Amino acid sequence: MLVGDVSILAIESAITRAVPNRSQLALGYFVLHVGGKVYGVRALDATMLGCSFQEVENRLRRRGTHVLPALADVDAALVADAYLGAMYRNTPRTGYCGLSRPAVIDAIHSSAVVWAPDGDEAFDDGSHVLQFDVGDRVRLVAFVNTQTRDQMVETIREVWLDAVSFYSILLNWSNEFRNMYSIASKLDPV
Repeated sequence: MLVGDVSILAIESAITRAVPNRSQLALGYFVLHVGGKVYGVRALDATMLGCSFQEVENRLRRRGTHVLPALADVDAALVADAYLGAMYRNTPRTGYCGLSRPAVIDAIHSSAVVWAPDGDEAFDDGSHVLQFDVGDRVRLVAFVNTQTRDQMVETIREVWLDAVSFYSILLNWSNEFRNMYSIASKLDPV
């Protein structure tokens, strides 16, 4: 199932098998297409889809609250650097786009700007997708955590969408997923 435009933003997923555990939902895959690049693992047994489904639902519930003004209009490569530096790397540095490391970490968690990884194996390829609600628009910064900064910069895609279009894609995917899950559950009773 593919919802959206792969050259801008699309959510692609497949259900291989429904499972009885509501927190897991189904085996399959969930990937994000951002700016023409695929982020996530596209394999029929890549992940359980519960976390990805819940993350989309959470984004819909928290519409307009994924706000981090200090990073909202900073160059995408600097955003990726600040995020990776604060969250994953133990490299000494004096600042992260004008913020301290603890301030970046607190702001990232409180604003829930991290869409991916979403807590399961869907993004075990090192993909990260950050979402910033900026007024009536949504900015996505997607990249892969690689060995070097130069390699990481090559993976960056940035897109801006109007908020209505962005959240419509999420809602449409959620509705389609529910339908597919219902069908899969009947074919393979949970």
